[in-house]
Amino acid sequence: MALESFWFELAGIGHQSVKVTAAGGSVLRPQWFAPFLADRATRKPSPHTMKAYRQDFDAMAARIVGSKGDLAAMSLGDITTKAMRGAFAQDAETHKAASIQRCWSTWNVLCAFLYTSDLIPANPMPLVGRLKIAKTLPKGLPPTSVQALLAAVDSESERRASDWMERDRALILTSLLAGLRADELLRANVGDVRRREDGAIIQVSGRGDKDRSIPVELALVEVLVEYLDSRAVRFPATARGRPSTASGLAAWPPTAPLFVGSDGDRITRGTLQYRVLRAFRRAGIDEDRARGALVHVLRHTFATELASAGVSVYALMRLLGHESMVTSQRYVTAAASETRAAAAQNRLYGLLKKPGVAARAEACERVTDRFDCRKFNSCQVVIARRSSPGSPVRNLKTSRSAVGPGNGGILHA
Repeated sequence: MALESFWFELAGIGHQSVKVTAAGGSVLRPQWFAPFLADRATRKPSPHTMKAYRQDFDAMAARIVGSKGDLAAMSLGDITTKAMRGAFAQDAETHKAASIQRCWSTWNVLCAFLYTSDLIPANPMPLVGRLKIAKTLPKGLPPTSVQALLAAVDSESERRASDWMERDRALILTSLLAGLRADELLRANVGDVRRREDGAIIQVSGRGDKDRSIPVELALVEVLVEYLDSRAVRFPATARGRPSTASGLAAWPPTAPLFVGSDGDRITRGTLQYRVLRAFRRAGIDEDRARGALVHVLRHTFATELASAGVSVYALMRLLGHESMVTSQRYVTAAASETRAAAAQNRLYGLLKKPGVAARAEACERVTDRFDCRKFNSCQVVIARRSSPGSPVRNLKTSRSAVGPGNGGILHA
C-alpha cells in the first residue's frame, strides 16, 4: 500500500521487522508497529506511557502468534475480532482487571491508528469485551500514619550507602505537601523550586508537558535546603561552578536534578519506589496503603487533606494537574466523612432542637400574618382566619401532649 510505505518512510524504517533492545533483551516486533509508536511520540507522552504501549503490544501479540520470541511473525491479517477476543480471554485468566483494561485501551488506539491509515479493514476492538472496573475512591493516609512514616525516615541509621535520611524526608514531604506524582519527582530540577515573598512555588512539568505552579510554604523549602546541603557534602564535585559561599538552592545549577540517587545521578523510578516502600515497612503502616500505591498514596493524602479542609474542586484540579474536575471530585467524595462532621457543626441546627410547646409557640409566632394564636388553659389552639364571610374554619387542632387535664384530647374542625 502506498500509505503503508509512507508511514514506514516517515518512521525511518524499511519493510523489515524492527529489533528493539529492552532491559530484558532484544525484542523483534513487526515493522508496522513502529509507525504507531512514532505517531504516539508526537503527543509527547511520558516514557512510562511509551513503555506501556510496547508491553501491552508484546503481551497480546505473543498470545496471537503463540510465541513471545516470534512477534515479528504477526501480520496485519492476524488482527481479527476472533483473534483479539481469544487473546484477551486468555489474558483475563492470569491478569487483573486494571491491567487488562489498560491493554485493551492500548490495542484500541493501535487498531484505530491502523484503520485510519488504511492498513486494516476495521478496528475490531469495539467488538471485544472491555472489563469495567469498579470506581474506588482514593484513600489517603490518616495523620497517625503520616507521623509514623516521617518518624521512620528520621530514625534512619544510614548503615548503607543507599540510606539517606535527608533525601528520603525531602522526597516524602514534597509529595505529601505538593502532591507531585512519581514522574514529576523524577523530572524535577533544582531551578523548579522558586522562592517568593510570601513563600515559594514548585514549577511542575506534568503529564503531556502541561506545566503548573504549586504554592508551598517556606517550611518545605527548608527541608529541601537541608537535603541539598547534605548532598553537597556527599557529592561536592556536582555543585562546583557556583560561588563557594552559596548553600541550599543557590549552590546548584538550575538544571541540576532536584532528587538524586546514591550515585549522584538523577534518581530512578526503582530507587524512588523502593525508598518509599522501605519507609512504609519500617513505620509498620504498609497495610494502610492500597496495593501497588507508593508515591501515589502520598499524593492521595495531599488531595484528601485539602478536600477535607473545604478546598474547592476547581482549586484541587489546578493543584493536582487534572484535566477534568470529575477526577478531582473523587477526592471530595472520599472526604465525605470529614465534611459531614464539619457540616454538623452548623449552629443553625440548634433551631431544630427546641422541644414541646415552646417550639410550636415559636412556629405560631412566625405565621401571625395568617393565623391568630390564642391560649386556652394549657392548650395551644391555632384558628385559621376566615378569608371571607361564611368561609369554613379549617385546620383547627391541638397536640395531645399540650392538652391539660379535663380538656378532652385532640380537637379537629
